[in-house]
Amino acid sequence: MSKAHGTHILADYTGFFPNLENVGKWMLGLMEHAIDESTANRVHSHVEIFDGSTSPPGFAAVVLLDESHLTAHCYSDKGWLSIDCFTCGATDTASIIDTIDNALQAVSPEIKLEKRKAESRFTNR
Repeated sequence: MSKAHGTHILADYTGFFPNLENVGKWMLGLMEHAIDESTANRVHSHVEIFDGSTSPPGFAAVVLLDESHLTAHCYSDKGWLSIDCFTCGATDTASIIDTIDNALQAVSPEIKLEKRKAESRFTNR
């Protein structure tokens, strides 16, 4: 029997067209909130907004954790949003993703979760 020391969850969405001012900044705030509600320890946060001049319009956001990371990447013009959360130890990665998912559904009713995949990491035999 193997026991994992970490969990990695990837979630891909389509139809993410929220009617929000500065959606990248909003997303970073949501990510920080989801982490602060968990047992994870936030180390640093940053969002980079892409205006479409060199990259497609959208954003990339990251919350670095003592336990690893939470990221979001969005192509605003296509409505694509990808969330990536990896935590080690006892942190409940699924609850972090659930908190984000609930908020996304509220601000973008047309959003569709295309794929959510959890993977055990650092398994010991």
